[in-house]
Amino acid sequence: MASLTNKLIAQVAFKAGGDIFHHLMCYNPRHLISATPDKIQDCKMLQGDFGVNGSVIEWSYNVDGTPQTAKQVLQGIDNEKKQISWKNLEGSLCELYKDMVITAHVETKDGVNFVTWTVEYELIAADTPHPMSFLNFVICLTKDMESHIFG
Repeated sequence: MASLTNKLIAQVAFKAGGDIFHHLMCYNPRHLISATPDKIQDCKMLQGDFGVNGSVIEWSYNVDGTPQTAKQVLQGIDNEKKQISWKNLEGSLCELYKDMVITAHVETKDGVNFVTWTVEYELIAADTPHPMSFLNFVICLTKDMESHIFG
């Protein structure tokens, strides 16, 4: 049976500014620990530097109250387009999905900044549920970041 790549996409208005969002996600993701403590508990650079393609980050986070981990490689960083991607190497999501890549891209439409999250993945088994909880997690993370910035 040939596996097909699946894709989930969500777009969220981000009133705090697209440059701020991109900068935090790309160069200062450790700030998410204080900005969204119920979601992100730790962010460690294992290899390389923040904001550099090929660098490896390890995350500890909660999805629906369940502790999760991820080891990811940064790829597709484009400061002009305000885009960053993470490819999962190890962790909780790798138990259910293979070749998962998560992308955050900021666009401005009619003066409003939008964060578009794209999750591309393959199911390991046909009966595996799609990662809707994770998509909801990144949507809520984006909203919590905005609330943190506005105080």
